[in-house]
Amino acid sequence: MNILLLVAALLIILAGAEAFTNALEHLGDRLGISEGVTGSIFAAVGTALPETMVPVVAVFAATSGQAVHLGEEVGVGAILGAPMMLSTLTLFMMALFVSPQRGWRGALNPEPTGLRRDLGWFLIAFGLSTVALFVPHHITLARIGIGLMLVTLYFLYVMVTLRASAALVAEGHGTEAGHALYLSKTGLPTKMQVILIQLAIGLGMIVFGASLFVDGIEGLSH
Repeated sequence: MNILLLVAALLIILAGAEAFTNALEHLGDRLGISEGVTGSIFAAVGTALPETMVPVVAVFAATSGQAVHLGEEVGVGAILGAPMMLSTLTLFMMALFVSPQRGWRGALNPEPTGLRRDLGWFLIAFGLSTVALFVPHHITLARIGIGLMLVTLYFLYVMVTLRASAALVAEGHGTEAGHALYLSKTGLPTKMQVILIQLAIGLGMIVFGASLFVDGIEGLSH
């Protein structure tokens, strides 16, 4: 039963991610923003919400009677573990699915300025979060300071990315929708309201699927 729940959860997450990405492409196309803004900010915030809930729940798990430091350690572990998984397992899966179209010798040609910008800001932020792992739990002021620095870094990163958007669009890096909006196939017009509705549906499916997945993992672990 738990295995069936996991499979169902994965299918729901996959369908939700497909609907979310499709709507996001149309949103970026409609707003006239670059692919970097669409992928690095809009898509990142939306798709990271389910996995973000894991460390949040872990940090506040101390209210149920667990030790405070236990929730914090699980939360920091989840935060540090996600980029490791994305940079290893996820890149492998991306190459695996792309290989039938491009072949194993096909080149990946990302937009260089956006790649350098994303990696540069990420390494700074990830370095700070790694430092937080070794800060003793009783030094609250230092931990709060690191948290505020991370929030400030992300705000600055968003500002820099948005500022670079106009130039990238002028160079031909504007977001383009590869397929028709899925809701438009039901007869609805491809308007901003319909795009936002599909975004909400896709995000809701991702969150619901993530919740089912956690329940399946919990049952399977027992």
